[in-house]
Amino acid sequence: MSDAVATVLVVDDVPTKRYILASWLRRAGHRVVEAGGGEEALALVARLRPDLVVLDVRMPDLDGIQVCETIKANPASASIPVIQVSGNAVSAADRAEGLERGADAYLSEPIQPDEFAATVQAMLRYYRARQRAERMAERLGLLAEITLGMNEAEDFDRLLSVAAEGGSRLLGRYARALAITPDGKLRRYAARPGEKAVARPVHPDTLLRLSDLSLGDAAGVQTFEVDRHTWETVVPDSDVRNRLAGVLCRTKHGRPPAYLGVETEASLDGDELSLLRQFGQALALAVDSARAYAEEHTIALTLQRSLLPERIPQIPGLRIVVRYQPAVDNVEVGGDFYEVLPLGERVLVALGDVQGHSLHAATVMAELRNALRASVIDEVDPARSMGLLNAVLRRYHPGMTATVCLMLIDPATGETEIVNAGHIPPLMAGKDAAYHGFGNLLLGVADEQYRVDRVRLPGDATVLLFTDGLIEDRDKLLDESLEIARQQAEDVGDDLQGFCDRLIATFGAREDDVALVALRRVPPPYG
Repeated sequence: MSDAVATVLVVDDVPTKRYILASWLRRAGHRVVEAGGGEEALALVARLRPDLVVLDVRMPDLDGIQVCETIKANPASASIPVIQVSGNAVSAADRAEGLERGADAYLSEPIQPDEFAATVQAMLRYYRARQRAERMAERLGLLAEITLGMNEAEDFDRLLSVAAEGGSRLLGRYARALAITPDGKLRRYAARPGEKAVARPVHPDTLLRLSDLSLGDAAGVQTFEVDRHTWETVVPDSDVRNRLAGVLCRTKHGRPPAYLGVETEASLDGDELSLLRQFGQALALAVDSARAYAEEHTIALTLQRSLLPERIPQIPGLRIVVRYQPAVDNVEVGGDFYEVLPLGERVLVALGDVQGHSLHAATVMAELRNALRASVIDEVDPARSMGLLNAVLRRYHPGMTATVCLMLIDPATGETEIVNAGHIPPLMAGKDAAYHGFGNLLLGVADEQYRVDRVRLPGDATVLLFTDGLIEDRDKLLDESLEIARQQAEDVGDDLQGFCDRLIATFGAREDDVALVALRRVPPPYG
Protein backbone atom coordinates (compact mmCIF):
# COMPACT_ATOMS: atom_id res chain seq x y z
CA MET A 1 0.00 0.00 0.00
CA SER A 2 1.40 3.43 -0.93
CA ASP A 3 1.76 6.37 1.46
CA ALA A 4 -1.31 8.02 -0.14
CA VAL A 5 -3.70 5.24 0.88
CA ALA A 6 -5.21 5.22 4.37
CA THR A 7 -8.14 4.01 6.46
CA VAL A 8 -10.46 6.96 7.06
CA LEU A 9 -13.43 7.06 9.44
CA VAL A 10 -16.23 9.38 8.23
CA VAL A 11 -18.68 10.38 10.98
CA ASP A 12 -21.93 12.22 10.17
CA ASP A 13 -25.55 11.65 11.16
CA VAL A 14 -26.72 12.75 7.68
CA PRO A 15 -26.36 9.82 5.23
CA THR A 16 -26.15 12.08 2.15
CA LYS A 17 -23.26 14.12 3.51
CA ARG A 18 -21.57 10.93 4.67
CA TYR A 19 -21.92 9.43 1.19
CA ILE A 20 -20.43 12.46 -0.55
CA LEU A 21 -17.38 12.65 1.72
CA ALA A 22 -16.87 8.88 1.55
CA SER A 23 -17.09 8.88 -2.27
CA TRP A 24 -14.40 11.57 -2.53
CA LEU A 25 -12.15 9.53 -0.27
CA ARG A 26 -12.73 6.27 -2.13
CA ARG A 27 -12.02 8.02 -5.42
CA ALA A 28 -8.59 8.94 -3.98
CA GLY A 29 -7.99 5.26 -3.18
CA HIS A 30 -8.61 5.31 0.56
CA ARG A 31 -10.44 2.67 2.56
CA VAL A 32 -13.51 4.26 4.19
CA VAL A 33 -15.41 3.27 7.33
CA GLU A 34 -18.65 5.12 8.14
CA ALA A 35 -20.36 5.96 11.43
CA GLY A 36 -23.74 7.69 11.98
CA GLY A 37 -23.07 9.13 15.45
CA GLY A 38 -20.52 10.00 18.08
CA GLU A 39 -20.85 6.89 20.24
CA GLU A 40 -20.47 4.59 17.22
CA ALA A 41 -17.46 6.62 16.08
CA LEU A 42 -15.64 6.20 19.41
CA ALA A 43 -16.23 2.45 19.34
CA LEU A 44 -14.80 2.23 15.79
CA VAL A 45 -11.78 4.34 16.73
CA ALA A 46 -11.03 2.01 19.66
CA ARG A 47 -11.39 -1.10 17.49
CA LEU A 48 -9.93 -0.06 14.13
CA ARG A 49 -7.41 2.68 14.98
CA PRO A 50 -8.05 4.54 11.68
CA ASP A 51 -5.41 6.75 10.10
CA LEU A 52 -7.78 9.75 9.96
CA VAL A 53 -11.19 10.81 11.29
CA VAL A 54 -13.51 13.16 9.35
CA LEU A 55 -15.99 14.34 11.96
CA ASP A 56 -19.22 16.35 11.73
CA VAL A 57 -19.53 18.95 14.49
CA ARG A 58 -23.33 18.83 15.02
CA MET A 59 -24.67 15.35 15.90
CA PRO A 60 -27.64 14.42 18.09
CA ASP A 61 -26.09 11.85 20.47
CA LEU A 62 -22.59 13.21 21.05
CA ASP A 63 -21.35 16.28 19.21
CA GLY A 64 -18.12 16.33 17.24
CA ILE A 65 -16.31 18.53 19.75
CA GLN A 66 -16.83 15.97 22.51
CA VAL A 67 -15.89 13.06 20.24
CA CYS A 68 -12.70 14.85 19.21
CA GLU A 69 -11.75 15.60 22.83
CA THR A 70 -12.29 11.95 23.77
CA ILE A 71 -10.09 10.76 20.89
CA LYS A 72 -7.31 13.17 21.81
CA ALA A 73 -7.51 12.38 25.54
CA ASN A 74 -6.71 8.71 24.95
CA PRO A 75 -2.93 8.13 24.53
CA ALA A 76 -3.67 5.21 22.19
CA SER A 77 -5.55 7.43 19.71
CA ALA A 78 -4.20 10.92 20.50
CA SER A 79 -2.00 11.03 17.41
CA ILE A 80 -4.88 10.26 14.98
CA PRO A 81 -5.62 13.48 13.05
CA VAL A 82 -9.21 14.74 13.18
CA ILE A 83 -10.79 16.95 10.50
CA GLN A 84 -13.97 18.60 11.72
CA VAL A 85 -16.59 19.65 9.15
CA SER A 86 -19.74 21.71 9.67
CA GLY A 87 -22.42 23.48 7.68
CA ASN A 88 -23.83 25.28 10.71
CA ALA A 89 -20.93 26.13 13.05
CA VAL A 90 -19.01 28.14 10.49
CA SER A 91 -18.08 31.33 12.31
CA ALA A 92 -14.51 32.22 13.23
CA ALA A 93 -15.39 31.54 16.87
CA ASP A 94 -16.73 28.07 15.98
CA ARG A 95 -13.59 27.21 14.03
CA ALA A 96 -11.37 28.50 16.83
CA GLU A 97 -13.21 26.44 19.42
CA GLY A 98 -12.92 23.30 17.31
CA LEU A 99 -9.20 23.74 16.84
CA GLU A 100 -8.59 24.67 20.49
CA ARG A 101 -10.40 21.55 21.67
CA GLY A 102 -8.36 19.11 19.62
CA ALA A 103 -9.21 19.26 15.91
CA ASP A 104 -6.24 19.24 13.52
CA ALA A 105 -8.25 20.98 10.75
CA TYR A 106 -11.67 22.62 10.46
CA LEU A 107 -13.60 22.84 7.18
CA SER A 108 -16.78 24.85 6.68
CA GLU A 109 -19.39 23.68 4.18
CA PRO A 110 -19.76 23.90 1.32
CA ILE A 111 -16.45 22.09 0.84
CA GLN A 112 -14.72 21.85 -2.52
CA PRO A 113 -13.47 18.35 -3.44
CA ASP A 114 -9.93 19.59 -4.18
CA GLU A 115 -9.74 21.47 -0.87
CA PHE A 116 -11.00 18.41 0.98
CA ALA A 117 -8.52 16.08 -0.77
CA ALA A 118 -5.59 18.43 -0.09
CA THR A 119 -6.54 18.74 3.58
CA VAL A 120 -6.81 14.96 3.92
CA GLN A 121 -3.37 14.47 2.36
CA ALA A 122 -1.81 17.13 4.59
CA MET A 123 -3.27 15.51 7.70
CA LEU A 124 -2.06 12.06 6.62
CA ARG A 125 1.45 13.36 6.03
CA TYR A 126 1.43 14.85 9.51
CA TYR A 127 0.01 11.67 11.02
CA ARG A 128 2.53 9.41 9.36
CA ALA A 129 5.45 11.64 10.23
CA ARG A 130 4.35 11.74 13.85
CA GLN A 131 3.67 8.01 13.87
CA ARG A 132 7.11 7.33 12.46
CA ALA A 133 8.75 9.66 14.99
CA GLU A 134 6.89 8.07 17.89
CA ARG A 135 7.72 4.59 16.65
CA MET A 136 11.38 5.51 16.28
CA ALA A 137 11.47 7.09 19.73
CA GLU A 138 9.90 3.95 21.18
CA ARG A 139 12.44 1.76 19.42
CA LEU A 140 15.37 3.92 20.51
CA GLY A 141 14.13 3.70 24.09
CA LEU A 142 13.90 -0.07 23.74
CA LEU A 143 17.41 -0.17 22.22
CA ALA A 144 18.73 1.76 25.23
CA GLU A 145 17.01 -0.72 27.56
CA ILE A 146 18.48 -3.69 25.67
CA THR A 147 21.94 -2.12 25.65
CA LEU A 148 21.74 -1.65 29.41
CA GLY A 149 20.70 -5.29 29.77
CA MET A 150 23.68 -6.46 27.70
CA ASN A 151 26.08 -4.37 29.76
CA GLU A 152 24.60 -5.70 33.00
CA ALA A 153 24.75 -9.35 31.92
CA GLU A 154 26.51 -11.47 34.51
CA ASP A 155 28.22 -13.69 31.94
CA PHE A 156 28.87 -13.96 28.22
CA ASP A 157 26.03 -16.37 27.47
CA ARG A 158 23.56 -14.08 29.19
CA LEU A 159 24.88 -11.15 27.15
CA LEU A 160 24.22 -12.96 23.86
CA SER A 161 20.80 -14.21 24.95
CA VAL A 162 19.81 -10.62 25.87
CA ALA A 163 21.04 -9.50 22.43
CA ALA A 164 19.03 -12.16 20.58
CA GLU A 165 15.86 -11.52 22.57
CA GLY A 166 16.36 -7.77 22.21
CA GLY A 167 16.78 -8.03 18.44
CA SER A 168 13.53 -9.98 18.12
CA ARG A 169 11.69 -7.41 20.28
CA LEU A 170 13.19 -4.41 18.54
CA LEU A 171 12.54 -5.52 14.96
CA GLY A 172 9.72 -8.00 15.51
CA ARG A 173 11.52 -10.82 13.73
CA TYR A 174 13.46 -14.01 14.41
CA ALA A 175 16.88 -12.78 15.58
CA ARG A 176 20.31 -14.35 15.93
CA ALA A 177 23.41 -13.11 17.77
CA LEU A 178 26.94 -14.46 17.35
CA ALA A 179 30.17 -13.52 19.13
CA ILE A 180 33.40 -15.05 20.33
CA THR A 181 33.82 -15.60 24.06
CA PRO A 182 36.94 -14.45 25.95
CA ASP A 183 38.29 -18.02 25.79
CA GLY A 184 37.98 -18.06 21.99
CA LYS A 185 34.78 -20.07 21.50
CA LEU A 186 32.05 -18.95 19.10
CA ARG A 187 28.58 -18.83 20.63
CA ARG A 188 25.26 -18.37 18.87
CA TYR A 189 21.87 -17.52 20.39
CA ALA A 190 18.55 -17.24 18.58
CA ALA A 191 15.15 -15.91 19.67
CA ARG A 192 11.73 -15.57 18.09
CA PRO A 193 9.48 -12.64 19.11
CA GLY A 194 8.00 -13.26 22.53
CA GLU A 195 10.22 -16.28 23.23
CA LYS A 196 13.35 -16.87 25.29
CA ALA A 197 16.67 -17.08 23.50
CA VAL A 198 18.22 -20.52 23.07
CA ALA A 199 21.80 -21.52 22.32
CA ARG A 200 22.34 -23.01 18.87
CA PRO A 201 25.25 -25.08 17.59
CA VAL A 202 27.56 -23.16 15.29
CA HIS A 203 30.68 -23.89 13.23
CA PRO A 204 33.80 -22.13 14.60
CA ASP A 205 34.44 -20.44 11.21
CA THR A 206 30.97 -18.92 10.84
CA LEU A 207 31.95 -15.37 11.82
CA LEU A 208 34.91 -15.53 9.45
CA ARG A 209 32.60 -16.58 6.61
CA LEU A 210 30.16 -13.80 7.42
CA SER A 211 33.03 -11.32 7.43
CA ASP A 212 34.00 -12.46 3.94
CA LEU A 213 30.47 -11.55 2.81
CA SER A 214 30.59 -7.99 4.13
CA LEU A 215 33.06 -6.45 6.55
CA GLY A 216 36.23 -8.33 5.69
CA ASP A 217 39.14 -7.55 8.03
CA ALA A 218 38.26 -3.88 8.45
CA ALA A 219 37.02 -2.20 11.60
CA GLY A 220 33.59 -0.58 11.51
CA VAL A 221 29.94 -1.45 11.04
CA GLN A 222 28.48 -3.11 7.97
CA THR A 223 24.84 -4.02 7.34
CA PHE A 224 24.08 -6.55 4.63
CA GLU A 225 21.42 -8.95 3.39
CA VAL A 226 21.81 -12.52 2.20
CA ASP A 227 19.30 -14.88 0.66
CA ARG A 228 18.32 -18.15 2.28
CA HIS A 229 20.56 -20.25 0.04
CA THR A 230 23.66 -18.15 0.79
CA TRP A 231 22.97 -18.21 4.50
CA GLU A 232 22.60 -22.00 4.53
CA THR A 233 25.96 -22.24 2.76
CA VAL A 234 27.60 -20.07 5.43
CA VAL A 235 25.65 -21.55 8.37
CA PRO A 236 24.63 -25.04 7.20
CA ASP A 237 22.97 -26.03 10.49
CA SER A 238 20.59 -23.04 10.52
CA ASP A 239 16.79 -23.19 10.35
CA VAL A 240 16.16 -20.14 8.11
CA ARG A 241 13.01 -19.76 6.03
CA ASN A 242 13.54 -16.32 4.49
CA ARG A 243 16.34 -13.95 3.61
CA LEU A 244 18.40 -12.45 6.42
CA ALA A 245 19.38 -8.89 7.19
CA GLY A 246 22.29 -8.50 9.55
CA VAL A 247 25.04 -6.30 10.87
CA LEU A 248 28.69 -7.08 11.58
CA CYS A 249 30.65 -4.77 13.84
CA ARG A 250 34.34 -4.82 14.69
CA THR A 251 35.42 -2.07 17.09
CA LYS A 252 39.14 -2.29 16.25
CA HIS A 253 41.25 -3.97 13.62
CA GLY A 254 42.37 -7.40 14.76
CA ARG A 255 39.45 -8.00 17.07
CA PRO A 256 36.76 -10.57 16.25
CA PRO A 257 33.47 -9.01 15.10
CA ALA A 258 30.03 -9.46 16.62
CA TYR A 259 26.99 -10.30 14.49
CA LEU A 260 23.30 -9.62 14.92
CA GLY A 261 20.77 -10.54 12.24
CA VAL A 262 17.05 -10.96 11.69
CA GLU A 263 15.08 -13.14 9.31
CA THR A 264 12.80 -11.06 7.09
CA GLU A 265 10.47 -11.56 4.14
CA ALA A 266 11.07 -8.05 2.79
CA SER A 267 14.08 -5.76 2.95
CA LEU A 268 14.36 -3.61 6.07
CA ASP A 269 13.43 0.05 5.69
CA GLY A 270 15.81 2.91 6.41
CA ASP A 271 14.80 3.30 10.04
CA GLU A 272 15.19 -0.42 10.69
CA LEU A 273 18.63 -0.50 9.07
CA SER A 274 19.68 2.45 11.22
CA LEU A 275 18.49 0.63 14.34
CA LEU A 276 20.32 -2.50 13.23
CA ARG A 277 23.56 -0.54 12.83
CA GLN A 278 23.19 1.02 16.26
CA PHE A 279 22.36 -2.37 17.77
CA GLY A 280 25.44 -3.91 16.12
CA GLN A 281 27.67 -1.22 17.60
CA ALA A 282 26.12 -1.65 21.05
CA LEU A 283 26.56 -5.42 20.88
CA ALA A 284 30.20 -5.17 19.77
CA LEU A 285 31.01 -2.68 22.53
CA ALA A 286 29.29 -4.88 25.14
CA VAL A 287 31.20 -7.92 23.89
CA ASP A 288 34.50 -6.01 24.00
CA SER A 289 33.70 -4.79 27.49
CA ALA A 290 32.88 -8.32 28.68
CA ARG A 291 36.04 -9.64 27.06
CA ALA A 292 38.17 -6.91 28.63
CA TYR A 293 36.57 -7.52 32.03
CA ALA A 294 37.26 -11.25 31.77
CA GLU A 295 40.88 -10.61 30.80
CA GLU A 296 41.37 -8.12 33.65
CA HIS A 297 39.69 -10.49 36.09
CA THR A 298 42.01 -13.32 34.98
CA ILE A 299 45.08 -11.09 35.31
CA ALA A 300 43.97 -9.90 38.75
CA LEU A 301 43.28 -13.45 39.90
CA THR A 302 46.64 -14.64 38.56
CA LEU A 303 48.42 -11.80 40.35
CA GLN A 304 46.49 -12.43 43.55
CA ARG A 305 47.33 -16.14 43.54
CA SER A 306 50.98 -15.38 42.76
CA LEU A 307 51.14 -13.42 46.02
CA LEU A 308 49.76 -16.33 48.05
CA PRO A 309 51.65 -19.52 49.00
CA GLU A 310 52.12 -21.90 46.09
CA ARG A 311 51.24 -24.84 48.27
CA ILE A 312 50.39 -25.68 51.86
CA PRO A 313 53.12 -27.75 53.53
CA GLN A 314 52.27 -31.13 55.01
CA ILE A 315 52.33 -30.77 58.78
CA PRO A 316 52.47 -33.97 60.86
CA GLY A 317 49.69 -33.86 63.39
CA LEU A 318 47.63 -31.25 61.51
CA ARG A 319 45.29 -31.42 58.57
CA ILE A 320 45.04 -28.01 56.89
CA VAL A 321 42.66 -26.89 54.13
CA VAL A 322 42.72 -23.42 52.58
CA ARG A 323 40.39 -21.63 50.21
CA TYR A 324 40.76 -18.36 48.37
CA GLN A 325 37.76 -17.08 46.40
CA PRO A 326 37.93 -13.73 44.58
CA ALA A 327 34.95 -11.38 44.56
CA VAL A 328 32.58 -12.14 41.68
CA ASP A 329 32.41 -8.58 40.34
CA ASN A 330 35.85 -7.22 41.13
CA VAL A 331 38.70 -7.02 38.65
CA GLU A 332 41.10 -5.51 41.19
CA VAL A 333 43.34 -7.57 43.43
CA GLY A 334 42.53 -7.58 47.11
CA GLY A 335 44.45 -7.71 50.35
CA ASP A 336 43.29 -11.08 51.74
CA PHE A 337 46.10 -13.51 52.56
CA TYR A 338 46.95 -16.66 54.46
CA GLU A 339 50.22 -18.28 55.50
CA VAL A 340 51.32 -21.65 56.93
CA LEU A 341 54.92 -21.72 58.22
CA PRO A 342 56.50 -24.85 59.77
CA LEU A 343 58.79 -23.73 62.63
CA GLY A 344 60.53 -26.78 64.07
CA GLU A 345 58.04 -28.71 66.17
CA ARG A 346 55.44 -26.01 65.80
CA VAL A 347 53.57 -24.33 62.92
CA LEU A 348 52.49 -20.71 62.50
CA VAL A 349 49.14 -20.21 60.79
CA ALA A 350 48.23 -16.67 59.73
CA LEU A 351 45.18 -15.11 58.11
CA GLY A 352 44.86 -11.42 57.28
CA ASP A 353 43.03 -8.79 55.31
CA VAL A 354 44.51 -5.48 54.16
CA GLN A 355 41.92 -2.77 53.63
CA GLY A 356 40.80 -2.04 50.05
CA HIS A 357 40.88 -3.56 46.58
CA SER A 358 43.77 -2.27 44.52
CA LEU A 359 47.27 -3.05 43.41
CA HIS A 360 48.45 -1.01 46.40
CA ALA A 361 46.45 -3.21 48.78
CA ALA A 362 47.98 -6.30 47.20
CA THR A 363 51.53 -4.95 47.50
CA VAL A 364 50.95 -4.05 51.15
CA MET A 365 49.63 -7.56 51.71
CA ALA A 366 52.79 -9.00 50.13
CA GLU A 367 54.97 -6.80 52.35
CA LEU A 368 53.17 -7.97 55.48
CA ARG A 369 53.57 -11.62 54.46
CA ASN A 370 57.29 -11.12 53.86
CA ALA A 371 57.67 -9.21 57.13
CA LEU A 372 55.89 -12.05 58.96
CA ARG A 373 58.24 -14.61 57.44
CA ALA A 374 61.27 -12.52 58.35
CA SER A 375 60.05 -12.03 61.91
CA VAL A 376 60.30 -15.74 62.77
CA ILE A 377 63.73 -16.48 61.30
CA ASP A 378 65.64 -16.09 64.58
CA GLU A 379 62.92 -16.02 67.22
CA VAL A 380 59.37 -17.34 67.24
CA ASP A 381 57.17 -14.92 69.19
CA PRO A 382 53.68 -14.23 67.75
CA ALA A 383 53.23 -11.03 69.81
CA ARG A 384 56.57 -9.67 68.63
CA SER A 385 55.74 -10.61 65.02
CA MET A 386 52.40 -8.81 65.23
CA GLY A 387 54.11 -5.73 66.65
CA LEU A 388 56.53 -5.75 63.72
CA LEU A 389 53.65 -5.96 61.23
CA ASN A 390 51.99 -3.00 62.93
CA ALA A 391 55.24 -0.99 62.79
CA VAL A 392 55.75 -1.78 59.08
CA LEU A 393 52.22 -0.69 58.23
CA ARG A 394 52.37 2.53 60.28
CA ARG A 395 55.80 3.58 59.04
CA TYR A 396 55.63 2.73 55.36
CA HIS A 397 51.89 2.85 54.64
CA PRO A 398 50.31 5.44 56.93
CA GLY A 399 46.56 5.55 56.59
CA MET A 400 46.32 1.86 55.68
CA THR A 401 44.88 -0.68 58.09
CA ALA A 402 44.81 -4.45 58.24
CA THR A 403 43.44 -7.22 60.41
CA VAL A 404 45.57 -10.29 61.14
CA CYS A 405 45.19 -13.38 63.28
CA LEU A 406 48.21 -15.55 64.18
CA MET A 407 48.05 -19.06 65.66
CA LEU A 408 51.25 -20.80 66.76
CA ILE A 409 50.37 -24.46 67.21
CA ASP A 410 52.25 -27.45 68.61
CA PRO A 411 50.51 -30.36 66.81
CA ALA A 412 51.89 -32.94 69.25
CA THR A 413 50.45 -31.35 72.39
CA GLY A 414 47.78 -29.03 71.04
CA GLU A 415 49.33 -26.09 72.91
CA THR A 416 48.43 -22.95 70.91
CA GLU A 417 49.26 -19.26 71.14
CA ILE A 418 46.76 -16.84 69.56
CA VAL A 419 47.44 -13.21 68.73
CA ASN A 420 44.56 -11.38 67.09
CA ALA A 421 44.81 -7.86 65.68
CA GLY A 422 41.22 -6.83 65.01
CA HIS A 423 40.40 -9.92 62.96
CA ILE A 424 37.31 -12.13 63.22
CA PRO A 425 38.21 -14.48 66.13
CA PRO A 426 39.07 -18.12 65.36
CA LEU A 427 35.96 -20.28 65.33
CA MET A 428 36.38 -23.40 67.44
CA ALA A 429 34.22 -25.94 65.61
CA GLY A 430 32.27 -28.81 67.12
CA LYS A 431 29.01 -29.52 68.94
CA ASP A 432 29.34 -26.36 71.04
CA ALA A 433 31.04 -24.27 68.37
CA ALA A 434 32.12 -20.84 69.60
CA TYR A 435 34.34 -17.93 68.62
CA HIS A 436 37.51 -17.34 70.58
CA GLY A 437 36.91 -13.94 72.19
CA PHE A 438 40.41 -12.59 72.77
CA GLY A 439 41.66 -9.75 70.53
CA ASN A 440 43.68 -6.55 70.17
CA LEU A 441 43.56 -3.37 68.08
CA LEU A 442 43.86 -3.78 64.31
CA LEU A 443 47.12 -2.97 62.56
CA GLY A 444 48.00 0.50 61.35
CA VAL A 445 46.00 2.54 63.87
CA ALA A 446 48.29 3.11 66.87
CA ASP A 447 51.20 1.69 68.81
CA GLU A 448 49.96 -1.46 70.53
CA GLN A 449 51.33 -4.12 72.88
CA TYR A 450 49.88 -7.29 71.40
CA ARG A 451 48.99 -9.87 73.99
CA VAL A 452 49.02 -13.63 73.61
CA ASP A 453 46.18 -15.94 74.59
CA ARG A 454 47.15 -19.56 75.24
CA VAL A 455 44.75 -22.41 74.65
CA ARG A 456 45.07 -26.17 74.23
CA LEU A 457 43.43 -27.82 71.24
CA PRO A 458 42.15 -31.27 72.14
CA GLY A 459 42.54 -34.23 69.83
CA ASP A 460 40.44 -33.96 66.64
CA ALA A 461 39.78 -30.26 67.38
CA THR A 462 38.87 -28.18 64.30
CA VAL A 463 39.52 -24.44 64.03
CA LEU A 464 38.27 -22.10 61.32
CA LEU A 465 39.79 -18.79 60.29
CA PHE A 466 38.15 -16.64 57.63
CA THR A 467 38.15 -13.07 56.36
CA ASP A 468 35.09 -10.84 56.61
CA GLY A 469 34.41 -11.22 52.87
CA LEU A 470 32.79 -14.57 53.67
CA ILE A 471 30.11 -13.18 55.95
CA GLU A 472 29.59 -9.49 55.18
CA ASP A 473 26.29 -8.64 53.45
CA ARG A 474 24.79 -5.21 52.88
CA ASP A 475 21.31 -6.32 53.90
CA LYS A 476 22.25 -8.41 56.94
CA LEU A 477 23.71 -7.64 60.35
CA LEU A 478 27.23 -8.95 60.89
CA ASP A 479 26.15 -10.79 64.05
CA GLU A 480 23.55 -12.72 62.04
CA SER A 481 26.14 -13.87 59.52
CA LEU A 482 28.60 -14.79 62.28
CA GLU A 483 25.89 -16.93 63.84
CA ILE A 484 25.20 -18.67 60.53
CA ALA A 485 28.89 -19.59 60.24
CA ARG A 486 28.92 -20.77 63.87
CA GLN A 487 25.93 -23.03 63.29
CA GLN A 488 27.59 -24.52 60.23
CA ALA A 489 30.70 -25.23 62.32
CA GLU A 490 28.69 -27.36 64.76
CA ASP A 491 28.82 -30.25 62.28
CA VAL A 492 32.04 -30.17 60.28
CA GLY A 493 32.20 -33.91 59.60
CA ASP A 494 35.22 -35.95 58.55
CA ASP A 495 35.60 -34.32 55.13
CA LEU A 496 37.33 -31.01 55.84
CA GLN A 497 37.57 -30.15 52.14
CA GLY A 498 33.85 -30.74 51.66
CA PHE A 499 33.00 -28.66 54.72
CA CYS A 500 34.96 -25.66 53.41
CA ASP A 501 33.08 -25.88 50.13
CA ARG A 502 29.73 -26.11 51.94
CA LEU A 503 30.54 -23.15 54.17
CA ILE A 504 31.39 -20.94 51.20
CA ALA A 505 28.32 -22.14 49.30
CA THR A 506 26.13 -21.26 52.31
CA PHE A 507 26.90 -17.57 51.79
CA GLY A 508 26.84 -17.69 47.97
CA ALA A 509 28.56 -15.32 45.57
CA ARG A 510 30.45 -12.65 47.44
CA GLU A 511 31.12 -8.96 46.80
CA ASP A 512 34.49 -9.20 48.54
CA ASP A 513 37.37 -11.65 48.43
CA VAL A 514 37.23 -14.63 50.77
CA ALA A 515 40.18 -16.34 52.43
CA LEU A 516 39.49 -19.39 54.60
CA VAL A 517 41.76 -21.71 56.59
CA ALA A 518 40.42 -24.82 58.29
CA LEU A 519 42.78 -26.85 60.45
CA ARG A 520 42.23 -30.04 62.41
CA ARG A 521 44.52 -31.54 64.97
CA VAL A 522 45.24 -35.18 64.29
CA PRO A 523 46.77 -36.70 67.44
CA PRO A 524 49.29 -39.57 67.29
CA PRO A 525 49.45 -41.85 65.50
CA TYR A 526 49.55 -39.13 62.84
CA GLY A 527 47.08 -39.66 59.93
